[in-house]
Amino acid sequence: MSTVELPATRRDEKLAYERNKLHKRLLRLAGQAIGDYGMIEAGDRVMVCLSGGKDSYALLDLLLTLRSRAPVAFDVVAVNLDQKQPGFPADVLPRYLESLGVPFHIENQDTYSIVTRVIPEGRTMCSLCSRLRRGILYRVADELGATKIALGHHRDDILETFFLNMFFGGKLKAMPPKLVSDDGRHIVVRPLAYVKEEDLAAWAAWREFPIIPCNLCGSQENLKRREIKQLMREWERRFPGRVENVFASLGRVAPSHLMDRERFDFAGLRATGEPVADGDIAFDADASLESPLPVPPSGVGAAAERLGG
Repeated sequence: MSTVELPATRRDEKLAYERNKLHKRLLRLAGQAIGDYGMIEAGDRVMVCLSGGKDSYALLDLLLTLRSRAPVAFDVVAVNLDQKQPGFPADVLPRYLESLGVPFHIENQDTYSIVTRVIPEGRTMCSLCSRLRRGILYRVADELGATKIALGHHRDDILETFFLNMFFGGKLKAMPPKLVSDDGRHIVVRPLAYVKEEDLAAWAAWREFPIIPCNLCGSQENLKRREIKQLMREWERRFPGRVENVFASLGRVAPSHLMDRERFDFAGLRATGEPVADGDIAFDADASLESPLPVPPSGVGAAAERLGG
């Protein structure tokens, strides 16, 4: 059966509607995350770390729109760290930022040579690269008088970090929407914490951001993060909503029902005779956890099977 193609005007109208809906969703989710975690306050100078990837471009784009609509005034300054990777197009970001009329700073530091010299070929470069980058950006934030450092990490980044820490690090730890930097002098925020990566990819494609590929960590194939990303895709395909539930659980933690003695005083726990809202239900069956799993479709990859999919 042949498909009926819409007239050009109808196609354009539909495309414009879908793009407008996506833009509204991105603004709503970013605004919600900023409000939920108190990321930006009146008078803030927000330093947006711009890598040249889709996520940081989208972050800057959305923050500029939110700034024009926000009830409080704040400034935005874009910062790019030119790590001197071979073939890096140094003119792309300045030209783009000048076209927006956004204040920006390009920091030139040859971290590429350091990373490639120190890390043996074939080994993951991300850890050393991120440490070097972090220290430089903290210094630049001081020099620019930035009160907040905004990063482009999204919902999927947060979930991947959670699973990486749990599966390979043996700890329950994710990537928080807001935290104090390790030097204790800066506030780091992630306004895209509620946003799905696929929505950012769609937005970047429509906006035609001048994407600059990474030749360091972004080019390595043997990363555990790639395995986790594939696992999440398989889960979402087999059990729609599972990934969303895991993300929601990061904001609904019950320390008394875990095993961290630093976070909860198990040794000092005593029965008081008073009802406890979050008390033990060890003798009860939780109907939501006992219901049978749906039958998965055939042809599912092995990654989810190995890790309990």
